Amino acid sequence: MDIQAVVFDMDGVIFDTEPLLTRFWCQAANDFGFPMTTEQALKLRSLAKRYAEPMLKEWFGDGFNYRKVRARRIDLMEDYIEENGLKTKPYLDILLDYLDRNGYKKAIATSTDFDRATTYLQSSGLEKRFDAICCGPCVEHGKPKPDIYFYTAERLGLKPKQCLAIEDSPNGIISAHDAGAYTVMIPDLTPPTKELWKLIYRKCSDLLGVIGVLETAPFEVYDW
Repeated sequence: MDIQAVVFDMDGVIFDTEPLLTRFWCQAANDFGFPMTTEQALKLRSLAKRYAEPMLKEWFGDGFNYRKVRARRIDLMEDYIEENGLKTKPYLDILLDYLDRNGYKKAIATSTDFDRATTYLQSSGLEKRFDAICCGPCVEHGKPKPDIYFYTAERLGLKPKQCLAIEDSPNGIISAHDAGAYTVMIPDLTPPTKELWKLIYRKCSDLLGVIGVLETAPFEVYDW
């Protein structure tokens, strides 16, 4: 297989932010009187606004103000990051250096808005390490739809099947798989379900494992 690029999700793959997103979704919702559980917050990972809002209203009723709760969650998280900093996931630099040495293109495909994504990347000195930064608002249908992976591959001058996608959440895996990319899951907060295994090319414990995936030749499609 002609893999020429690696496409990274951002939250939970590049940055160790998924525990913060889960924590502050719950806190923000509870601040407005909606008793969100951790299990519910986990289902929001990498989920585009157009899908998250109706899901939340299904859980909590039409009185759930998505805009206000989300804004509160963002404020809480930004305050925390400003005070405590932003952690990258282990072995990120090693993987990026490997990709550079071996001529792979690198991109980000995230549901996060562009301003926040670039702020995170700039503060960590990572912005210039990627050939393309593609965010949820760039496409009409965000994750779990495949649009962002079609868009990212186009930005790189490639087809999705020439990309290896690294994701940590079910919504991200579905998006990448349905676009035709090879999917590598690095579980962050939850392991893959039996059904999700059918969409995963490889599962790794960390970013260092991706190097082993790329060095496996030829690529084979496994019947899980």
